[in-house]
Amino acid sequence: MKSVVVGIGEALWDMLPEGKKIGGAPANFAYHSSQFGFDGCAISAIGKDALGTEIIETFDSKNLHYLLPQVSHPTGTVQVIIDSEGIPTYDIEQNVAWDYMPFTQEMRQLALCARAVCFGSLAQRGIESRHTIMQFVKSIADGDGQFKIFDINLRQEFYTKQIIEDSLKYCNVLKINDEELILISEMFGLPDIDMEDKCWILLAKYNLKMVILTCGVNGSYVFAPGEMSFQETPQVIVADTVGAGDSFTATFCASLLYDKSIKDAHKLAVEVSAYVCSQHGAMPILPASLIKKVKS
Repeated sequence: MKSVVVGIGEALWDMLPEGKKIGGAPANFAYHSSQFGFDGCAISAIGKDALGTEIIETFDSKNLHYLLPQVSHPTGTVQVIIDSEGIPTYDIEQNVAWDYMPFTQEMRQLALCARAVCFGSLAQRGIESRHTIMQFVKSIADGDGQFKIFDINLRQEFYTKQIIEDSLKYCNVLKINDEELILISEMFGLPDIDMEDKCWILLAKYNLKMVILTCGVNGSYVFAPGEMSFQETPQVIVADTVGAGDSFTATFCASLLYDKSIKDAHKLAVEVSAYVCSQHGAMPILPASLIKKVKS
């Protein structure tokens, strides 16, 4: 049977200059996981409105499985502004459906057979969704081949030290970028040392399987007990970077689930995310050649 890989958190519409596109890091992660042959599933909540219906229709068109309970709040949207270098900034609507995601029996059952989950800090800004995410993550077994990925994804003011601390306790893989590492270092009082040493500290302190550090054009790192991988960032013509990080995470996770080494998984993740940067939107169809590299 195929392995279940879940993205849980925000499902929303990115309102881009060229029009709206489906978004939200968990859905992006689940979609790319499904392109690699896994049973990708997006878990979130939608409103009883036209935008919610469009999310379901879009996921159906992409053959993406989902659990999207309808709640009495509007479906989420994000205003996205892309600068001249293709870098997005976000204005995230508050008090929306994904802030009120209930923990259902279907979610509990899905967690029991999941091989991997990816979650972030953003969707935990709402108390109900935070409880649901933590319950889901806790319900997944702690096996050698199971990954609970905390893609920290700090946005605006939508995070607290407590949310991050609890997430670090229950994940086994941390993904963080260089700017977020600075904020977390200040928040948790990490020593004034270089980025690599800070990642080693986080790896040991929270007994993690891996810490993934992305540094934009300056490359990315993966730290694991007794092992470190570095990959340079490829130069591509950037359409936009929306969803590129999520494709990186999905590719890295899928590669590990296909028994690739950390170094090979890292290399493939960089290659796929570079391709996504060259495309518009967060969910482009990946070339068959890239998918074959991950699955072979």
